[in-house]
Amino acid sequence: MPKAIIIGAGVAGIASAIRLRIKGYDVQVFESNNHPGGKLSVININGYRFDAGPSLFTMPQYVDELFLLAGKNPRQYFNYTKLEVVCNYFYEDGTMISAFSDQEKLAGEIAAKTSDTTESVNRFLKNSARIYSITNHVFLEKSLHKLSTYLNWNTIKSIFQLGKIDSLRTMALANKSFFNDKRTQQFFNRYATYNGSNPYKAPATLNVIPHLEQHYGAYFPDGGMYAITLSLVKLAEEIGVRFNFSSPVEKIEYSNDKVTGVVVGGKTLPADIIVSNMDVWFTYKRLLRNVIAPEKMLKQERSSSALIFYWGISRQFPVLDLHNIFFSNDYEKEFNSIWQEQTVDEDPTIYVNISSKFKPDDAPPGCENWFVMINVPSNSGQDWDDLIAVSRRHIIAKLSRMLNVNLESLITCEEILDPRSIEEKTSSYQGSLYGTSSNNLFAAFLRHANFSSQIKGLYFAGGSVHPGGGIPLALLSAKIVSDLIN
Repeated sequence: MPKAIIIGAGVAGIASAIRLRIKGYDVQVFESNNHPGGKLSVININGYRFDAGPSLFTMPQYVDELFLLAGKNPRQYFNYTKLEVVCNYFYEDGTMISAFSDQEKLAGEIAAKTSDTTESVNRFLKNSARIYSITNHVFLEKSLHKLSTYLNWNTIKSIFQLGKIDSLRTMALANKSFFNDKRTQQFFNRYATYNGSNPYKAPATLNVIPHLEQHYGAYFPDGGMYAITLSLVKLAEEIGVRFNFSSPVEKIEYSNDKVTGVVVGGKTLPADIIVSNMDVWFTYKRLLRNVIAPEKMLKQERSSSALIFYWGISRQFPVLDLHNIFFSNDYEKEFNSIWQEQTVDEDPTIYVNISSKFKPDDAPPGCENWFVMINVPSNSGQDWDDLIAVSRRHIIAKLSRMLNVNLESLITCEEILDPRSIEEKTSSYQGSLYGTSSNNLFAAFLRHANFSSQIKGLYFAGGSVHPGGGIPLALLSAKIVSDLIN
């Protein structure tokens, strides 16, 4: 039986392991941490449970597909609830918009709370759906680095329609043409942050993202986001995948331009196929030191990172939902701080995720578990201790003012995740959450391929390579890798 070794037990690594095991490979996964999941992990503090990383779950069909491929019923392993309200948005002027999953309700809500119309929202979402229909088969489901992709009828049809994906203007400019109200523009500009990009630089093609959320819906997994990791690990183990935790890979071995194995604990383990779920930057710099690295690609602008406070809160807030956004008053200034000044704005947009709204035992009775996040630049040597202290004060002051409460007095416990610790815990270069940014017209084509052009049998999956970051795209990267392997 041919042997496959997966480096890293992030969601793309686990999915790659499942797919290759189904293909008949003897599969082992080696993970440097003592737990699976990568960014999709969990934190427990003083009776509070927090999903440590990704908190928005969309396109569950990509998780279900892995169980179906293995001949299993997904519902016996993994279940989820569709959200009626995806997110509550709070503005400094007192406006609060509930992003309903139903398109007509969303359009009606925006029309009721802003000067824009239901027609403008529906026209925007129709455009979002059109971009998806053109790009999905090419940019998301296939390798952009194989000639065969471009000799496919679906690809040819998409190429003839590329003028319709709105790639020649920025997301912010496009949204300004769709909407008159700055609040609506800000609402839809925020989707650039879903892949760590800047709406004032990124192409308007990223307006595809609202379609993924609006058409396919957003969900809460039974047991929280970490249930995704646990259910996939359970499936993988049942079909014969072996996991090795606290087992960092030290080197990728190859001979005659073909992989031969990996070094773990000073020992060489043979492999016919190797899939690296480690950030591609670290894969080259740590595991392939004698290989000529694609330096131009590795030096591309990184995506944004995050500063996250995990707070136990000693009361409940009925006005808040699972997902909540507290917008900055000057969105463009906030993004300039991140991207031009490489710092954190004094008025950041704040995301608050409260899983205890759907899973009450995530917090003690009468309390809530707050995952409080702001977008920050990747780590390029900033004084993070100072930035964390200043940002914490600004966040607490803003939330206290907007919720009319003394928030500091309600915080019973705290843990902090910043770009440095994100890099340390997940091997994400500079703590960037999505590898390289999409602040470029050609960003999709500039991401690293899912295979090595130098070493046969070496493949790459995860958020740092094609098609990008986030759970759905990470799972699609595993699918692309599997399709490339015979």
